[in-house]
Amino acid sequence: MEKIKLEILGLSPSSSQTGSFALVLGEEYGPRRLPIIIGMFEAQAIAIEIEKIEPNRPMTHDLFKSFARTFHYTVTEISITDIKEGVFFAKIHCSDGIKEVAIDARPSDAIAIGLRFNVPIYTYEQVLSEAGISVNETQQPEVDDDFDTEVSPKKSFGEMLRDNPVEELNKMLQEALDNEEYEKAAKIRDEIERRN
Repeated sequence: MEKIKLEILGLSPSSSQTGSFALVLGEEYGPRRLPIIIGMFEAQAIAIEIEKIEPNRPMTHDLFKSFARTFHYTVTEISITDIKEGVFFAKIHCSDGIKEVAIDARPSDAIAIGLRFNVPIYTYEQVLSEAGISVNETQQPEVDDDFDTEVSPKKSFGEMLRDNPVEELNKMLQEALDNEEYEKAAKIRDEIERRN
């Protein structure tokens, strides 16, 4: 299977899940985005490494790096290998120069560790096809001014999505992508896929 290189595009608080964050990965030479919901601790670990902040004491992912280096292992790459029922799976690829191993991990932990070793992040076409969102910068959505995409106090966002036809969902999806609201876009995408 051919690997597709990803880059980190953004990390923002989740609007629907308190204490969660949306990590957005983008296809290196393509329009697809891969939004992944992660926990607060993992988001902090990723943000600290991106911003090159030195914590007073080593965090768990820093400890992993020290442990690996002490025993002459290095991380060579991170791969997001699969998605099953909305849950992503990843592997941390390690080597001691002789033997190579792949360790199962949550994508958030794998990425936090991968950043500390400055290694590439990959995925596969199957994962991007199933969970990726395509961003088309030349296409502008036609949005009905009377349609409110915000969550009604009487209905959840999911209920609101179920009440709309697919054509309207496609418009909402494009608007969410244009506004870089990837978490919202992922929910709209899931509703569209549920109907197909």
